[in-house]
Amino acid sequence: MTEQIQYTEDNIRSLDWKEHIRMRPGMYIGKLGDGSTADDGIYVLLKEIIDNCIDEFVMGYGKTIDISIKDNLVVVRDYGRGIPLGKVIDCVSRINTGGKYDSRAFKKSVGLNGVGTKAVNALSDYFKVESFRDGQTKMAEFTRGEIKKDNKIASSGDKSGTKISFVPDEKIFHHFQFRAQYIERLLWNYAYLNTGLTIVFNGQKFKSENGLADLLAANLSEEPLYPAIHLKGEDIEVAITHTQSYGEEYYSFVNGQYTTQGGTHQAAFREAYVKVVRDFYQKDYEAVDIRSGIVSSIAVKVIEPVFESQTKTKLGSTEIEPNGKGLKPFVLEFLQKALDNFLHKNPDHASALQKKILQSERERKELSGIAKLARERAKKANLHNRKLRDCKVHFSDKHELSGETTLFITEGDSASGSITIARNVQTQGVFSLKGKPLNTFGLTKKVDYENEEFNLLQAALNIEDGLDGLRYNKVVIATDADVDGMHIRLLMITFFLQFFPDLVKARHLYVLQTPLFRVRNKKETIYCYSDTERQQAVAKLGARPEITRFKGLGEISPDEFKYFISENIRLEPVVIVKDVHIKEMLEFYMGKNTPDRQDFIISNLKVEKDDAVLVSNEVNSDE
Repeated sequence: MTEQIQYTEDNIRSLDWKEHIRMRPGMYIGKLGDGSTADDGIYVLLKEIIDNCIDEFVMGYGKTIDISIKDNLVVVRDYGRGIPLGKVIDCVSRINTGGKYDSRAFKKSVGLNGVGTKAVNALSDYFKVESFRDGQTKMAEFTRGEIKKDNKIASSGDKSGTKISFVPDEKIFHHFQFRAQYIERLLWNYAYLNTGLTIVFNGQKFKSENGLADLLAANLSEEPLYPAIHLKGEDIEVAITHTQSYGEEYYSFVNGQYTTQGGTHQAAFREAYVKVVRDFYQKDYEAVDIRSGIVSSIAVKVIEPVFESQTKTKLGSTEIEPNGKGLKPFVLEFLQKALDNFLHKNPDHASALQKKILQSERERKELSGIAKLARERAKKANLHNRKLRDCKVHFSDKHELSGETTLFITEGDSASGSITIARNVQTQGVFSLKGKPLNTFGLTKKVDYENEEFNLLQAALNIEDGLDGLRYNKVVIATDADVDGMHIRLLMITFFLQFFPDLVKARHLYVLQTPLFRVRNKKETIYCYSDTERQQAVAKLGARPEITRFKGLGEISPDEFKYFISENIRLEPVVIVKDVHIKEMLEFYMGKNTPDRQDFIISNLKVEKDDAVLVSNEVNSDE
């Protein structure tokens, strides 16, 4: 007989603010993570603090923000007005408390819910707030949201402003590490959007004079077809150019917040841009031809913006202000005046843009017949059974990007079989490669349709016409950590960079990190991803542990695989380093062999010791 569970007054519990944040951190900062990806929680904590500094700058107070991170201690100091001294503790520990509820003080702020700083406080092992104002200062210290020190207001000679120090809690963010590459990208975006602001991070200065035009110049991975069109108006700024790449690339912002998933403002821009271009040339060009190869950024300011999550990565607002002008007509009116005027005054830009549109049109028409046949082949191949083991959220055949969906691209039947058994069938799919894929460098997009594997893969992802219909949030290359596996990984990255660079630039492409070693004794098993981790595991377990070297993914049992692709998954994003041109990079690594590449290979050649010797040495060292 099933045991009856009592439901009485004793079951009802009220959580205070910090308990609720710590129990449900995802509601406040999105995913947790360990700092290995740009949207991990520790960067959200940092951003929440910086956002407050930016809001001060936007209001006209403080032109410099000092940031330091050392040994996981984050210190952020602005030179704004400083938190009113009598409200310092309330502003960092009382939900729904803050100056941004007064629209006179903060008209177009990012953080309007009064939660951000409190979340940082609750999720930090150490948190310190200091406010400097009118020759006085107030300081308080907390541990996981609990106040530990409350200093009285005292006199101070420091400049006005606020200083926040915190250390993220390792009980929440396990084995976390701040990575400079993600922080620098975040800070550059702040600089581009706030001309005149100087941010100093660990001694490095971030400052922009030309706003979004500087952003495009810094992020272009190949030569633009024409200098960026840079347009500014009240509450809107736009920068536009084109390259010879396929796809579309956008950087969109709302009130200084980088909306990595776009939203209503980005959609409004894409639609308005097509209309203005058609009207200017008086030609009914296809939207896909007008936007092919576009690299653009749009920043808008909205009163009381509505986002689709606490992490504010996608705008949901349809109006510039509550009960005000719609966002779509606002963007359209701006482009109809500003872009149309620019193209009339700059015939060289207009000519280069039209030339790109006509080139895209020709290529699309040349491929149309091949593409039609390829789609028919993909349908006949019974896509969902032959190559793709789809996840359940897609069984309805709705091509939508559904939450944290993941597609693993694997090599061989054994590896794909293990992942297929171990995966979360609700959100994780598997696409199995057969042998080594084709090196696509220098080839035209025609190969996407003529090569069966590539044709089926682009159909599985639904990216033939861009990322609008992308069916997986993460595309993960899962290959062996041997020479063949690395080669396949390189060939797949080349394929995406060659034909779908926007997938990479939008941070959808990852590489699965799988363990090289298993070190265990009768009581504990430790999986190691490097020689260093293996040595640490041996030292920890002692007494001659058993060491297994995994030669390939197929050797890892499904039961073990479940551990590596669930909450313990380690993913390395494929990131295009700043100032690296895709075409030049692919030419060097994937083009014809040259003396320079031979020298590079020889100088970087590493010879791995025999696995048996490695294990033998470990055993001997313990004796």
